Amino acid sequence: MAAALLGRALAALPSARHILRCSTTYSVEKWFSKQISSDNPPKRPLTAYFRFLKDQQPIFRKQNPDVSILEIAKKIAYAWKELPVSEKQTYEAAAKVDRQAYKEELAKYKAQLSPAQIVALKEERRQKRAKRKAMRKKRELTVLGKPKRPRTGFNIFMSEHFQEAKGISVQAKMKNLFEEWQDLSSSQKQTYLQLAEDDKVRYENEMKSWEEQMVDVGREDLIRYKIRRLKKSRVATEKKTVKKVVSKKRVKTVKKIQRTKDSSSPEVIGKLKTKRSEE
Repeated sequence: MAAALLGRALAALPSARHILRCSTTYSVEKWFSKQISSDNPPKRPLTAYFRFLKDQQPIFRKQNPDVSILEIAKKIAYAWKELPVSEKQTYEAAAKVDRQAYKEELAKYKAQLSPAQIVALKEERRQKRAKRKAMRKKRELTVLGKPKRPRTGFNIFMSEHFQEAKGISVQAKMKNLFEEWQDLSSSQKQTYLQLAEDDKVRYENEMKSWEEQMVDVGREDLIRYKIRRLKKSRVATEKKTVKKVVSKKRVKTVKKIQRTKDSSSPEVIGKLKTKRSEE
């Protein structure tokens, strides 16, 4: 079956000759044609693989009109992997030229920035890195099956009435629903608040089970801080208990040895003999 699937994938791929017909060179001006200014930083050029991807997408879409974008991306990735080194070098050489041009334009761009703009640029990059890191972590937690956080009473109310809510845009609907929520009486809200409490119980139970699984697979770094702290406290308490038990055993052993030594001393033996002779 695996061989059959591999055969289908190979059959779906364009020939090397077809691949070579596509354009493999881009002018440097295409990447850096815009006027350099503090509001217009140069964009990073495409890597060799993404150049190949951009070239091949129209071809693969034409050959596979009913295939999803994800599947097309997989096919192109496989085609890139199987592409001969000599053909990859064409893309890599073009990417290298654009990368060098990018470095030069970036140096010109930075040279005209004021100290305040440089600080702002660094902060912007820091925020982008933090955002990418957060997105990667979110995807990882989704893959690992982390339970969804509990919903509030308003969240439950909104999900039930969103379709029938007034307003065209999402923001308008949410605003109207929030106003409706505010106008509800305490007794009317109680139903949703109780559902929210039930959802909290669901979340805690699922999280407890999930965190046990994470410990089993060696991902204790994903456990909530409070749980980690309690676990460390429990381990520390157990260690102290063990130390106390060991210490008590040592004291008993030392006393026992001391009594044995005392009982075998000449003075004690002499006293015992005297006592027996008197009897």
